[in-house]
Amino acid sequence: MPIRVRKFIGTILIIILVLFYAIVANTIAVATLGNAPWWGHLLYFALTGLLWVLPAMVVIKWMAGPKQQ
Repeated sequence: MPIRVRKFIGTILIIILVLFYAIVANTIAVATLGNAPWWGHLLYFALTGLLWVLPAMVVIKWMAGPKQQ
């Protein structure tokens, strides 16, 4: 698969991932953090704000293609 097609598909996948992840993370926060203290909110959103990077790294690695030898 050409690298330009991989990058296009990867870009679309990352956009979908971020939108889906944000909706799910906020839905869980609304359902569970209603009466939590401020530091609970801080920890939750700090963790979920960084956690989306892990699946995005997999997509970016795929976008780069196989290693050149």
